[in-house]
Amino acid sequence: MLAYLPRPPTDTSRYGTFPQKPKLPATPGALVEDGWHQVSAAATRRGVPMPNYPSLPRRGGIIPSEPSSPTSRSSLSTRRRPGDPSRCPAAMAGTRWSPLQALSVPNIPSSARGKTPTRSSAAVPVPEGLQGRRRKLLEEDGPVLQAGKRQRQRYVTKVGKCQVNLGNIQEKKRFLSDIFTTIVDLKYRWFLFVFMMCYIVTWVVFGTVYFFDAWARGDVGHRGDPEWRACIENVDGFISALLFSVESQRTIGYGSRMVTANCAEGVILLMAQSIVGSMIDALMVGCMFVKISRPKKRAQTLIFSKNCVVSRRDEKLCLMFRVGDLRDSHMVDAKIRAKLIKSRQTAEGEFIPLEQSELNLGYDTGEDRLFLVEPQIICHVINRRSPFWDLSAESLRREQFEIIIILEGIVEATGMTCQARTSYTEDEILWGYRFEPCMSLEKGAFRVDYSRFEMTFEVQTPAASAKELQELQELERQEHSTLSLYWDHLLQACVP
Repeated sequence: MLAYLPRPPTDTSRYGTFPQKPKLPATPGALVEDGWHQVSAAATRRGVPMPNYPSLPRRGGIIPSEPSSPTSRSSLSTRRRPGDPSRCPAAMAGTRWSPLQALSVPNIPSSARGKTPTRSSAAVPVPEGLQGRRRKLLEEDGPVLQAGKRQRQRYVTKVGKCQVNLGNIQEKKRFLSDIFTTIVDLKYRWFLFVFMMCYIVTWVVFGTVYFFDAWARGDVGHRGDPEWRACIENVDGFISALLFSVESQRTIGYGSRMVTANCAEGVILLMAQSIVGSMIDALMVGCMFVKISRPKKRAQTLIFSKNCVVSRRDEKLCLMFRVGDLRDSHMVDAKIRAKLIKSRQTAEGEFIPLEQSELNLGYDTGEDRLFLVEPQIICHVINRRSPFWDLSAESLRREQFEIIIILEGIVEATGMTCQARTSYTEDEILWGYRFEPCMSLEKGAFRVDYSRFEMTFEVQTPAASAKELQELQELERQEHSTLSLYWDHLLQACVP
């Protein structure tokens, strides 16, 4: 449980999605002034004269660092200011970076990312010094990360098995009250042992009763006497009585051993064994059928991607993973949900181990109901209601949590409800990646290439959290509104 507590803060500035560059100015006014210089320099090259207006007043404020500033080209193009020809975009390219304007650079690979085949989204030459620094970081942090990964205990394994052991159960008689489920939940070796022992015990018990009845009536002592009226013919020992018990319960009836009308107890024993044998057949054969046709086996053909990815979709930061079905018989009414497992401490000092919180996968819009014919990418939008609202690329390395994915549906062939599970830890989340398409169009149908099911490629993604991106967008809207008012005032002043 302590493994899910947040890690102590470390120096993680060197693990950003993009290489470290000189930071942006610390005030929004500096961003505005910078935009004016870029526009004026472009106008100077085109030969368009611009009047020399006084500079805008600067306002105090703090904005996130460079990776968390998604400054768009459209926002910069709306900021006009007379030029300073000495500052042009060509000169600024070597000293200032913007995440949305720079091409993507491969991230520092971790132990989890090394297992996933990736493809870079843009062929950009990386400086030799940067590659050497990354190799050095891998050599330094590799053993530490591997040691931490070995000590980590998962709540649910990748194949969906819950790593929870129940102990000190006092009232074990509750299991006997639901004997059918108890037998079905047994492992196959114990299930087959119980299956065989049910028949063997009843055969031996009734064989012993038959032998005791024959011995008490004297049938064993008058063996071979043609004038003796035996209760059970040809039962002169325990072995013959056991054979008669097997023949009677399995309705074999070879004809050499039989119950006669000379004794009433023999008829009653035969009726009782027939009823008990029918009950055992109904119970054990039903358990065997359910054991073989359990929907747990169907869940093995429902697959999940080995990694989650975090990237922007429709201008929103999203957590995504991929699910697929390997069978042609599809799941009916498939639904998917996700749980976040993380320990936390309340404001009153109470420690909550392995607290479960819900991750919205489209419950309010119906996107959690899947038509699982082809592999689908499931998306969790990181918004204000998401537990990952404050999560950034750097803080992801310090956090410890586990995401449980549960896929439920009805098996089309049997009508039983099936549930498939998997989990993702923080080491299995790739920041700044996206899944490659695995579908293609063929003659008359679509083809799914499952060899590309796990493949990802890197895309440009801000390393800041969704909260920081939202705050920066609000600052940009405020600056854009201020610039619009200032520009309108200048235009009105220029009109005679």
